[in-house]
Amino acid sequence: MDLKKILPEYGPPLEEVSKYIEKYKNDLIVIKYGGNVFIDRNIFNNFISDISLLNKLGLSIVVVHGGGPRIKRELEKSNIQSKFIKGLRVTDEKIINIVETVLIDFNEDIVSSLKKIGSQAISINTKKNNIIDVIPEAEELGFVGAPSKIHIDIIISSIKKNVIPIVSPLGLGMNNRTYNINGDIAAGAIAKSLKSRRLLLMTNVKGVLDREKKLIEEISSSEILEMIENGIITEGMIPKINTCLDAINNGVTAVGIIDGREKHSILFEIFSDKGSGTLIRK
Repeated sequence: MDLKKILPEYGPPLEEVSKYIEKYKNDLIVIKYGGNVFIDRNIFNNFISDISLLNKLGLSIVVVHGGGPRIKRELEKSNIQSKFIKGLRVTDEKIINIVETVLIDFNEDIVSSLKKIGSQAISINTKKNNIIDVIPEAEELGFVGAPSKIHIDIIISSIKKNVIPIVSPLGLGMNNRTYNINGDIAAGAIAKSLKSRRLLLMTNVKGVLDREKKLIEEISSSEILEMIENGIITEGMIPKINTCLDAINNGVTAVGIIDGREKHSILFEIFSDKGSGTLIRK
C-alpha cells in the first residue's frame, strides 16, 4: 500500500505512521465521538475521512457516537423543556421516542457517509442489532440506562469482515423498552467488554488541563484523582474522567481525551509520537 497516496497532506509524518500501523494492527480501538463536535459538517466530514482511513489501513475500530445537540434541537422543535439531574437528561416516554429517532438517524448518517467514501460500516442500535442490555440508572431519570451487559459477537464478527461497527448510545431494558445512555459510559462499557487497546473520547476540549490551563500530554490514574481532589478538574469533566478510570481499571490499556475539532486529531493521536490530547494510563 502506498501510504503517501492515501495519507492526508497535513497529517502525521509518514515514518511515524508506518511504525504505529504495525503497533496497532492486531488491537481494538473504541472511539467515542461527542455530539457537540458533530454540529459542524466540515468537522463531521473530516472525522468520516479519518475513520475510513483507519479502516483502510487495517485497524480494528468501533465507533460510538453522541447526539446531545441534535436531540436538544428536536426537543425544542416540539417545545419540550429538558430537565437535567447530575448532567443526565430526565427522559420520559415522549422524550425517549425523540431521542431514539434522532440517534438512529444520526447513526445511519455516519454509516452512509462512510459507505460513500469506500468503507463498509454497520448500524448498531435498539431497532437493529442491539448489543447493550441496560438497567435503569435511577428512577427519577426515567428512561436513562446504565449498561449491564454488552453482546460483543456482532462487533467481533463485523470487525473480522473489515466492517466498522457504528453504535448508538441506546440500550434495551425490561420488556424491550429503549433507554438512553450517556455516550461516554456506553463507549467505556464497550471498550471494557472488548478489553480494547485504546478508548478515545473525542470531544470539544483539548484534553486534561493543569492549573495553568496547559495541556497535560500523559497522566496516571493516581495523578488524575489528585487533580479532582484539588479542584483542578471540575464539573462536566469529572464524569468523563470517571469513565476513563473505570476503563483502565477494567482491561483497557489506555484512554485518550482528544479534541475532535482539530483536523486529523485522531490520526495524530494514533499515528504520531506526540499524540494529540491527554493519554491516561493506569
